[in-house]
Amino acid sequence: MVLKKENNPKLYYSISEVAQMFDVNESTLRFWEKEFNIIRPRKTERGVRLYKQEDIDAVRLIYHLVKERGMTLAGARQKLKDNKETTIRQEEIVNRLKLIKEELLSMKDAFDSIEPEE
Repeated sequence: MVLKKENNPKLYYSISEVAQMFDVNESTLRFWEKEFNIIRPRKTERGVRLYKQEDIDAVRLIYHLVKERGMTLAGARQKLKDNKETTIRQEEIVNRLKLIKEELLSMKDAFDSIEPEE
């Protein structure tokens, strides 16, 4: 899953918006929040979660480890504990490469749709 950072990001995102970004259930986000201390959405008096960009970046990192790399929650937690900075850099590189691949594929499709001149 390729996730682009928004050009004009909002200050806060609802849990439903974040769940939609990652195609996961809201309950998954609430569970990850309990399992990983790097996700710390602000909560209103009524308990409504408000995610800042740094929380979304943390969710992206956990999503990468658990959903894309297939790690267990315990494995992902240990990897973040052992070497968080390297793990973050690796996820950023993978995401950038996916964006480049997506762009190259769209260019290929554009070239393929051009009919050759005779």
